[in-house]
Amino acid sequence: MNKTEYIIKSLDELYPNPKCELLYNKDYELLLAVMLSAQTTDKRVNMVTVPLFKKYDTLEKLNKLTIKEIEEHLKTIGMYKQKAKHFKSIVEELLKLGGHVPNDREVLESLDGVGRKTTNVVLSNIYNTPCIAVDTHVFRVSKRLSLAKETDDVLEVEQKLMKKFPKDKWSRLHHQLVLFGRYNCTAKNPLCEECPFKEICKYYKNERKKK
Repeated sequence: MNKTEYIIKSLDELYPNPKCELLYNKDYELLLAVMLSAQTTDKRVNMVTVPLFKKYDTLEKLNKLTIKEIEEHLKTIGMYKQKAKHFKSIVEELLKLGGHVPNDREVLESLDGVGRKTTNVVLSNIYNTPCIAVDTHVFRVSKRLSLAKETDDVLEVEQKLMKKFPKDKWSRLHHQLVLFGRYNCTAKNPLCEECPFKEICKYYKNERKKK
């Protein structure tokens, strides 16, 4: 069993049913939630979006909100003023597009506040497009497990993961790496002693040398 096969097997054991932890019922709700999740936890975003989407349950109703009103709903999450502007703009653009999130990377990435990571999450979850979205957790774990170099940027990490892992595993792997980074391989005080990857982890080896 090579390294990538071992990683797939171990993640399947740790997270056999991985899924996005953002709560949504409609395609546009996921798009807006992922945009809002930048530098904010999914848990915090859910606390904001669940009541918001329940009260304003169509794009048309959301579109009637002013930016100030949107800010009031978003004020407990990071960068809420900027995100409120993006929120308003995305809702307006989706209505122009017929009220649905398009299966089109170029169009999605043209929306305010929507980059490659958000687009990958949306395409993967809504259209089952094979994608690996590199968020802060995937970025950290990939480098600790030497799947990417310390100097690699987000796109380079994504490209290396796509090259190393089978295409039919990409979307599942993305969710597993997110969950692994969120609950096991945390930025501070990771659970190294119970980690199945400690023997191939650069971070663990460096920390052990310090002791």
